[in-house]
Amino acid sequence: MTLEQLNTLSMADATTWFTQTCAAQNWVDGMVNARPFAAQDSLLKTAQTLWDSMAEEDYLEAFTAHPMIGDVDSLRAKFANTKAMASGEQSGTAVASEQTLQALSELNHAYLKKNGFIFIICATGLSAETMLNALKARIDNARDQELQIAAGEQIKITLLRLNKGLAAAE
Repeated sequence: MTLEQLNTLSMADATTWFTQTCAAQNWVDGMVNARPFAAQDSLLKTAQTLWDSMAEEDYLEAFTAHPMIGDVDSLRAKFANTKAMASGEQSGTAVASEQTLQALSELNHAYLKKNGFIFIICATGLSAETMLNALKARIDNARDQELQIAAGEQIKITLLRLNKGLAAAE
């Protein structure tokens, strides 16, 4: 999708496109209504500004669109599928151990129980071990602190998705 195409999409199609980058409906509506964007930088700045104005319920709505890191079978599949691609970028990346996958599953379920939302991390390029270490470091945070950290991770994910979505046309 080019920026020009995004700017000229119908409201319904633009809503669908932005929802693929972030599931918070208030944010999506704001992005759809902020069009047209003069440049990709202005789109990204608007995305950040709108996200910064969101409330807890918007964050939680966005979080629900993410799969929970903790389903061991899904984790195995994820790291098996990315191993070949990641090996060219990070030659030291190894397949996650069974122990790491089990620890991720257990800690993520504990995190969900404690906070009422799943562990959110911008996982692009991260190994299972790195995500596990981040989860260990964050599990004892107060809920309010963790909500803010997770919201910060969510906007990183959203900005990456916006960039990828626009880069796909080039």
